[in-house]
Amino acid sequence: MKKGLGYAIIAYIAWGLLPVYWKLFGSLNAGEILSHRVIWSFVFMNILILAGKGKWQQFRSLMTNRRTLLLVGTSSLLISTNWLIFIWAVNNGHVIETSLGYYITPLFNIMLAVLFLREKPTGRQWLAVALAGVGVLIATIDYGRFPWVSLSLACSFGLYSLVKKRVTYDASTGLAGETAVVFPIAAAYVIYLTATHQDAAWSLPPTTLIMLLLAGAATAMPLLWFAKAATQLPLSMLGFIQYIGPSITLVLSIFVFKEDFSPVLLVSFAFIWSALVVYAMASMRVARLAKEEASLT
Repeated sequence: MKKGLGYAIIAYIAWGLLPVYWKLFGSLNAGEILSHRVIWSFVFMNILILAGKGKWQQFRSLMTNRRTLLLVGTSSLLISTNWLIFIWAVNNGHVIETSLGYYITPLFNIMLAVLFLREKPTGRQWLAVALAGVGVLIATIDYGRFPWVSLSLACSFGLYSLVKKRVTYDASTGLAGETAVVFPIAAAYVIYLTATHQDAAWSLPPTTLIMLLLAGAATAMPLLWFAKAATQLPLSMLGFIQYIGPSITLVLSIFVFKEDFSPVLLVSFAFIWSALVVYAMASMRVARLAKEEASLT
């Protein structure tokens, strides 16, 4: 569990900082950025697969197993949808709304964990859920309109997390499969843009173009860390650790991107972080009791 916790924290810090990265490509439309993100992730993951001992055989097995391929295809479409919405929102001045979306996601994760994985949160953990729910409700009301970006991000990533719990392949093989599924679509779109002279990526300044080519590594590494964490932590715990990412994003939206920020959001923020503290303490208590019981048997 300690390893899983470390992987989760690193992944969510990286995701929290990603808006700064995608802002570099503000002159490109979201579809073109996403396509390059998929293409270079595919290239990066294939390099890892070829370099890893026995990874190629695992990858072939994944791509020829119908049930697993269906799961990987589903997770691929879910995370691609999440990426597209996130990139569009960041480059169109909705960073606060993306932060709200990832605050909602843990609540959605807990609901999925209870409904599909039969996880049973304790009373104190439910209290944490209630506190977080109040915080999210305050933020949503203060936002003033239906937060479709937030809800779309929460649903797509929450379902992606659930599907990842069902895949038995290791993180790198699974991610290679996900990028392989959507690679033909991304490549076809880039070819179309180039053929119709609508592409903008290749006219970027050299340094920015290099950064775009590194989107594969920037995408793959947090997902690999997340995939490792997902196999070692309960989905409900993974959801609460996720508050690290949107907290970083919220700070960036206010102090770096200068988006409008209502003081009411501070109240929402206080509720959500209180929920995180309550949940962390409750989880440590559960772990301690489990350890004590194990030592007695």
